[in-house]
Amino acid sequence: MSFTSHMDAAMAEATAAAARGEVPCGAVVAGPQGIVSKAGNRTRELNDPTAHAEILAIRAACAALGQERLTGYDLYVTLEPCPMCAAAISNARIGRLYYGAADPKSGGVAQGPRIFEHPQCHHRPEVYDGIGAEASESLLRAFFVERRDTKI
Repeated sequence: MSFTSHMDAAMAEATAAAARGEVPCGAVVAGPQGIVSKAGNRTRELNDPTAHAEILAIRAACAALGQERLTGYDLYVTLEPCPMCAAAISNARIGRLYYGAADPKSGGVAQGPRIFEHPQCHHRPEVYDGIGAEASESLLRAFFVERRDTKI
């Protein structure tokens, strides 16, 4: 069985999010049949603090598949998930999490509270970090530099 990364599709969602003025984070849920759902951040557009790319992609995948759990499915995210998203990933029973850039300020997987390490965490996905990290970091850096420059 060969491995196919879907990080390029997640990066496309992150780029689209940046174009909408959202923090550039994209997510893709994929399974044996390929990509099931994809999303970018929409917190500002939807006036919803929970509208992170991961949450939206998980919701869409569950709806498309008609099930509440995504056992055996993979999640590709351009940025380390925050604690809220890490908990959602666990609750959805995602099999493998692939993420790009680390998030020292708001991350919840390898940084901060490390959600998957808590004894209350009922499911721990396999985690692979640094996938496409350079491209994700570059997009994030450019997004925030532009925001700072336009507010001066």
